[in-house]
Amino acid sequence: MTMDLKQLRYFDAVAETCHFSQAAERLHVAQPALSQAIRRLEAELGVLLFTRTTRQVQLTPAGEFFHRETRRILGDLEASVLGAQSIAHGRRGLLRVGFTGTSAFTQLARLSRMVRAALPGVVLEVQADLLTPAQVERLLDGRLDLGVLRGPVVEPGIETRTLTREPLVVALPADHRLVPEPALDVVDLAAEEFVGYADARSAVNEAVVATCRRAGFSPTVTHRAPGTAALLALVAANLGVALVPESVRSMQLTGVVFRDVLDPTTIDLSLAWPAGHASPLVSAALDVLEREGFYDLNPA
Repeated sequence: MTMDLKQLRYFDAVAETCHFSQAAERLHVAQPALSQAIRRLEAELGVLLFTRTTRQVQLTPAGEFFHRETRRILGDLEASVLGAQSIAHGRRGLLRVGFTGTSAFTQLARLSRMVRAALPGVVLEVQADLLTPAQVERLLDGRLDLGVLRGPVVEPGIETRTLTREPLVVALPADHRLVPEPALDVVDLAAEEFVGYADARSAVNEAVVATCRRAGFSPTVTHRAPGTAALLALVAANLGVALVPESVRSMQLTGVVFRDVLDPTTIDLSLAWPAGHASPLVSAALDVLEREGFYDLNPA
């Protein structure tokens, strides 16, 4: 059988109008050519699709069934074409976004709202509580499309845009001797044991070490955690203190108290993506976030 899409479209037009002249006009073809195409289709199928008289054209029962199936096939084809075009233009697909620490609390709702409003065909896959080094690895090997992480990122192949800058604050056990103080100088922590992140490449770890060294000491890190929730649990267990970005305050955990730091060090929160990416979806998402002011959370 050599039936093609043109024959199906010709048949659909005649079935819709039940009039060869009107169908030919709609299709911009000559009526004799249309009549011949329908006869060839009937010959290929081995069934009569229309009953024809000098006054009217009507679908046969077989023709009615074939018309329903033809409409379904043409509809599926149109949906397939639109879907392929949407993917090619970045309007549809799976967008995988990583979030470090508590950045999901502060950034996920904004990012999701902006992307879904402008690109309703895009599905977000959220990978939460990933430290910056893990996100960089996944961005480079293709397991992530975008990452909200702690900067600066100096890894070649990654582009970033700063979202906001957060001061470091102190996380203390609830019964710690320094809890009564409204704010602390970093040097007040010189004798304390610290809880840090397990990945030695953590941007927060680097900021903590640099902060302590500026205050004249190196932090004694006695316990390390794979993520922020575990880090705070170690603090609550009285196993040490921690310097963390201010947004960590949003993770209220019994047994942990936060205090401001005098003249605090700040740490960047940035959006990252693979440099020179060829993904229309990533390009479309970045355009939406730029247009909707995603980077204006802290304009100052």
